[in-house]
Amino acid sequence: MGTRTADGTGAAAERDETAVDATETDGATEEETGPATEPEAETEAGTEAEPVVTGAGEGPSGVGQGAAAVVSAALGLVSLTGSWLGTVAAARETLVGQLEVTADAGVATQVEEMYGDAWNTSAMWGGVFALTALVVGALVLARPAFGTPARAVQAPWIKSVAWAGVTLGVIGLLLAVLKYTGVLLGLPDAG
Repeated sequence: MGTRTADGTGAAAERDETAVDATETDGATEEETGPATEPEAETEAGTEAEPVVTGAGEGPSGVGQGAAAVVSAALGLVSLTGSWLGTVAAARETLVGQLEVTADAGVATQVEEMYGDAWNTSAMWGGVFALTALVVGALVLARPAFGTPARAVQAPWIKSVAWAGVTLGVIGLLLAVLKYTGVLLGLPDAG
């Protein structure tokens, strides 16, 4: 077992057995895992060990650019499909048109006041979302030119999503202008 100490209690033997138990990990004994060593604060040369840096000081990771690219694509999609804000603004314009139209107004005036203004408001909000998508996507694509030269490489997926946002923004802006001017799905002639 162990040797007895001067007081005869065998405390040293118990410490030795505890040390052996502490070296066992997940059923492995000291022979399988190697001798247990205490962590050394100094290297062989007598100097302190260099701390290991795990990517913390390598510069920006591109998470913000990726998020902005996704926002750009989402805004471009919203500009094409419509938004809650545009729907509410168009409904408000319809209500205002109904309140402003008198009973003896002509059909053309009623159509313009009740539906034309709402149509233009919907087109305007679609254009706002499209323009925002276009600007955000363009800023994401231009960002590497204004960053650290060593970190000028942008992840390919960020470029792809940003280009999607720019493309959707251009299409949405074009459709909004055509809708606002009446070239695309203009109001019918009521005269």
